[in-house]
Amino acid sequence: MGLWYSPGTDYTDMRVAVIHDWLTGMRGGERVLEALLELYPSATVHTLFHQRGSVSPHIESHPIVTSWLDSVPGIYRCYRNLLPLFPFAVESLDLTGCDLVISSSHAVAKGVRCGKTPHICYCHTPMRYVWDAEQDYDLSLVRKAGMAMLRSRLRRWDVASAARVDHFIANSRFVRDRIRKYYRRDADVVHPPIDTTFFKPSGRGRDDFYLAAGALVPYKRFDLAIEAFNKLGKRLVIAGAGPELDTLRDMASSNVEFRGWVTDGELRRLYQSARALVFPGREDFGMIPVEAQACGCPVIAYRGGGSLETVQDGLSGIFFAEQNADHLICAIRKFETLLWSDDRVRHQVEMFSREAFKTRIRKILDERQNRQDQQDRTKRTAVALQTA
Repeated sequence: MGLWYSPGTDYTDMRVAVIHDWLTGMRGGERVLEALLELYPSATVHTLFHQRGSVSPHIESHPIVTSWLDSVPGIYRCYRNLLPLFPFAVESLDLTGCDLVISSSHAVAKGVRCGKTPHICYCHTPMRYVWDAEQDYDLSLVRKAGMAMLRSRLRRWDVASAARVDHFIANSRFVRDRIRKYYRRDADVVHPPIDTTFFKPSGRGRDDFYLAAGALVPYKRFDLAIEAFNKLGKRLVIAGAGPELDTLRDMASSNVEFRGWVTDGELRRLYQSARALVFPGREDFGMIPVEAQACGCPVIAYRGGGSLETVQDGLSGIFFAEQNADHLICAIRKFETLLWSDDRVRHQVEMFSREAFKTRIRKILDERQNRQDQQDRTKRTAVALQTA
């Protein structure tokens, strides 16, 4: 029997630990965590800290073990300032008694110590703010100075802790390349799961507005979308919340509407009725453009990062080459000269479905275990021949 997965096998008694960086809201990483827990319904979740009620009932139905950071007063508001403590906190979690550890990691989760227990890491990205994406974060001068002092130490820890992982799975080819560059490790690619049965076209036609959606943080480049639409005078609806809200509101003209945080149902209705989704940031994968395409909504995206793997130029969307308002405006004008149909935009999204994700994860884990079983058999045969 394969340790991680074998079709038809009951793993009720298998001790599986799934470790996720932190639980403070439902974003793309938490959607991946949900799907992993569907594969291992008896798994225990480990995390640095958990704000109760912030994630889905499915995640919170599992036992959740937190680190000592969870007892720090005000941790859910100030955790971004405590990055230097994260390696110590994740190493304090004891996962040595498990049969399998799966880390869902974009920061430090992959650095957990688990002894000889097999450790599979689903890597959303190597730490962006430590390696190559500092420019994507609008840090204060104090934070920049702090990061400059810490960066070398955090990089060394990040590389050293990568050695604790037996097998990497990347969420995109873009992230696989980053894993190779920084960790000198190879990785399989499994795109994150999209609920393609929930996100689907309405068939009611499209309204005369554009949509931008996601967390209002600097690297998402909502400022670029607002600058372009200020010049165009076209209607832009922004769905999302975050620390940049007041700054973005101050720069927006009256044709830009802020909806704040919206439910999944409300977001689906926006996807179903918008002319296009505007996606000006560079993402490691980017689940929002795939959700939009699943609803038949074409995407106007920056030509970089994960969008290159999810958007088909001229078929499901349009790319622009440089992150400035003029290039985005040119892409919007080109978009408006073309005809778009829901079916054409949606045609490839099933490859990103939740079932496709789980099937691919199962296959990778099973293949790896089969290789391990073969290696064990070879070693036993060699020992037997030596002692014969």
